[in-house]
Amino acid sequence: MVGNIEVMAPSLYSNGAISNANGLEEKLDEFRRILGKSDGDLLKIVGVGAGAWGSVFAALLQDTYGRFRDKIQIRIWRRAGRCVDRETAKLLFEVINSREDVLRRLIRRCAYLKYVEARLGDRVLYADEILKDGFCLNMIDTPLSPMKVVTNLQEAVWDADIVVNGVPSTETREVFEEISKYWKERINPPIIVSLSKGIEAALDPVPHIITPTQMISRATGVPVENILYLGGPNIASEIYNKEYANARICGTEKWRIPLAKFLRQPHFTVWDNSDLVTHEVMGGLKNVYAIGAGMVAALTNESATSKSVYFAHCTSEMIFITHLLTKEPEKLAGPLLADTYVTLLKGRNAWYGQMIAKGQLSLDMGDSISGKGMIQGVSAVGAFFELLSQSSLSVLHPNENKPVAPVELCPILKTLYKILIKREQDPRAILQALRDENLNDPRERIEIAQSHAFYKPSLLGQP
Repeated sequence: MVGNIEVMAPSLYSNGAISNANGLEEKLDEFRRILGKSDGDLLKIVGVGAGAWGSVFAALLQDTYGRFRDKIQIRIWRRAGRCVDRETAKLLFEVINSREDVLRRLIRRCAYLKYVEARLGDRVLYADEILKDGFCLNMIDTPLSPMKVVTNLQEAVWDADIVVNGVPSTETREVFEEISKYWKERINPPIIVSLSKGIEAALDPVPHIITPTQMISRATGVPVENILYLGGPNIASEIYNKEYANARICGTEKWRIPLAKFLRQPHFTVWDNSDLVTHEVMGGLKNVYAIGAGMVAALTNESATSKSVYFAHCTSEMIFITHLLTKEPEKLAGPLLADTYVTLLKGRNAWYGQMIAKGQLSLDMGDSISGKGMIQGVSAVGAFFELLSQSSLSVLHPNENKPVAPVELCPILKTLYKILIKREQDPRAILQALRDENLNDPRERIEIAQSHAFYKPSLLGQP
């Protein structure tokens, strides 16, 4: 099912920000020239997956460039058939009636009545249906611009120039293996921008990490130089509400530089960087420790002291792990800490840790949570633990003076694995780990990482 796009006023974003239409059109024309688009040939961009960040990304493009309908087409794909439950329908109705601009828009589009009926329980709404009106199921309280929604994956991607991967890392391989069936006749490969944060562990022929961009390349045959990663320290709803934010688009120079310019907005700075895989892995690593931070916050009634103790230990573990993954880890310190900080403040992984510790969620409910989407930190805990448990990656233990698997120097990661994956301990174990009198000073872990040659290039598939 394909929805309609509401025509916006030429000089006004849907959420109130004034734009320079002439400057935007020049930027669009320049990007079209780089891609070799001729007059009358639409630049076709499609978002695959409609989680919070994927939906916001598509909506930002729609707000910025959607008015130039003779030059660009922006669509988003999501699976059909997902019902909106009654409680969410009630919340959605409240959100609509609290925003006069949204209320008027729906009435003008003759779309308001269905939300009244859903509130009364007289009809069922579907996620793709409400997305067409600008409501993301994982972010109901932040209305977006109306979008063109496609539920047929082949229709969405077969002739797209740019595909934006917004599905979780745990679903990326499956979705792009299906997409590959529709690209067999393509002459020129598309550009793919992945927003997904997460990793998988592989042990053969040597222990190594598989990232979403690597999954995409292997599933589709699209060359790595056409696949990029975009991420940064941000919360999707705040970006859409014009809070200042920044991100990095990582990949080959050929595409990252023009894409950074095309995506950049006054409130959203996009830098470019060549280090694709490492930034991608760091985006998954911070989700691991965000879950633990949520647990500590809930178990200590938001104790600032306890949270700071946890932060010291988790950041020292992350710094230690980055020394295993990259030759120049100091270049990642700022981006990693910034992304970690915002995730601890307001991210879904920290929220999940809180809900688990409070008993308001159960591990038996899985890691796909209604109203939040996929909690990617859970699978990342398992992947990082599995990798760092391999004896072939052994490092010298500073106190015992013997080789140990790297995970033995990461007590927080070990505890999270026992809580979330093995389910051998309850969330209170995270506090016990912090209070262990044998726990090393986190400063020592950092010094160990900085003073030893721990770099393991094979972890990222490098010789």
